[in-house]
Amino acid sequence: MKISSRVIKGQYTIDEGTRGQISSRYHRITKAVNQAFWGSNSDVDHSIYVGSYGRGTAINTSDLDVLIQLPNSEYERFSSMYGNGQSRLLQAVKNAVRDTYPNTDIRGDGQVVVVRFTDGMKFEILPAFKVQNGWNYDETYRYPDTHMGGNWMTTKPKAEQNAMKQKNSCTNGLLFDTCKHIRYIRDTKYSSYHLSGILIDSFVYEAMGGWHFTRDGEGNVPSQMTYEEMLLKHYNEISMYGIFAPGLTAPGSGLQVDSTKGWDILGKVLNYMAN
Repeated sequence: MKISSRVIKGQYTIDEGTRGQISSRYHRITKAVNQAFWGSNSDVDHSIYVGSYGRGTAINTSDLDVLIQLPNSEYERFSSMYGNGQSRLLQAVKNAVRDTYPNTDIRGDGQVVVVRFTDGMKFEILPAFKVQNGWNYDETYRYPDTHMGGNWMTTKPKAEQNAMKQKNSCTNGLLFDTCKHIRYIRDTKYSSYHLSGILIDSFVYEAMGGWHFTRDGEGNVPSQMTYEEMLLKHYNEISMYGIFAPGLTAPGSGLQVDSTKGWDILGKVLNYMAN
């Protein structure tokens, strides 16, 4: 069956059963980490959805990314360890989750603890610490990266989520549906290649301009090209037809997005959509 090349409104809704399973596992994982690091039985505190699911652009095949805030005293402890303290932090979080899911495939992987369930659902747990600026906390988090001997990186997920949500509202849902459609084509036609969700979302956020789904009572605006053709045109203009990967920043946070991995695959998806 041929995949639709056009973006269709509301096409990729995650069903209630899947959402319920996601929520149940999210709460159990959150509780396990809170018990280990905060001495709390809460299954909601210190935890937020991030990644595609948190930004509202996930589809059924998307991984589930969860940021769980840890006490800053733990940052001091692990950052002062000799050797790769970041790796030891992931090990500690892995052990906490394993107490709840002893028979599940759980392992550290670079920056996250990956929890793979037998039904194919995959959670990626990002342990993080709130960064303090002066006397107040902002929405920046510091998280571990075990590569190259270990270091710390920063993320601003709430800023990204707020920016995406606001623009999606302005576009009458076109932003989210475009990002989901690109993911679906990626996972269906190019599943053996890497194309990250944040690269997709950052590109569409920048490229779509003033395009939006037509609202009730609003007439169609004449255009010399389709929306999908416009996305491809923007891609070609900023990268000389895919010859080089341009600099992109994440919506809201302004953090740099690595466009070198997957930029060519994004071009393939956009070509499919436009033709």
